[in-house]
Amino acid sequence: MPPDDFNPPVGVAQPLAPALRRILAPNPSPMTYRGTNTYLLGTRDIAVIDPGPESEAHLTAILNACDAAQRITHILVTHSHVDHSPLASALSRRTGAPVFAFGPSDAGRSAAMQACLITGMKGGGEGIDLAFAPDVHLSDGSALQAGDQNVIAWHTPGHMGNHMCFQWGDAVFCGDLVMGWASSLVSPPDGDLTDFMRSCSKLRALNAAVLHSGHGAPISDPAARIDWLIAHRQSREAQILEALSTGPAAAHSLAAAIYTETPVALLGAATRNVFAHLIDLEGKNQVARCDAPTESALFHRL
Repeated sequence: MPPDDFNPPVGVAQPLAPALRRILAPNPSPMTYRGTNTYLLGTRDIAVIDPGPESEAHLTAILNACDAAQRITHILVTHSHVDHSPLASALSRRTGAPVFAFGPSDAGRSAAMQACLITGMKGGGEGIDLAFAPDVHLSDGSALQAGDQNVIAWHTPGHMGNHMCFQWGDAVFCGDLVMGWASSLVSPPDGDLTDFMRSCSKLRALNAAVLHSGHGAPISDPAARIDWLIAHRQSREAQILEALSTGPAAAHSLAAAIYTETPVALLGAATRNVFAHLIDLEGKNQVARCDAPTESALFHRL
């Protein structure tokens, strides 16, 4: 369960560290927790990280957080789900600041997820910002001055193909790769579990002192949280393999058998998580698929 003590006021710029503030967007939901965290990085020149959903109120809150001596010079987007990126274009128009990201919404998608798309598989309901078009495409390891601070951009696909984390000293803005209040959703055809596990290991190797995620409170022990997340995924994998030991099954039936305490409204997301595991296991030659790569495909153990 998420910690009940994280409940900041909506639309208020709250200091987190010198040169860093957070504004909570007005979009709470079962998938976004209290809402999207928008970060303002800098003292005079400001970089906005994840401007958030399309919201005039949130746009006003971001603009009002800057005083007369400050200006927004950079807009950084971790990934283009609709709770993170749509406000970037309006904020850019109002401030003249360019938008920086790995690429548009189809960038960084793995070959396995491309195969899912070819079958006609649609997104899992998280909401993709199809219009997202950054002004500047960042590559893995790009160093830039964001606002008046130095940042390194790391490509961390998995939750979404164009996902990036932004390293600022010993802090990392990790988007939806790692969150403290829930395990991250990996939903094909936009999310790839093989990439996700690799990105978690990559993030852990940065040895950050704190992670600032897209939703929820700062993560003060990144190594422990990432280790838990990797172990959690490994335990789900073991459950899936155990369930398949009795015979072939599809993602939806496996999800119903494994996610026994999950509310019915979230079983769709659980099914996508299971399907992501199945595609990952297929890539590791531990299971085989009987049909085209869709949620209804039957998988069996090898």
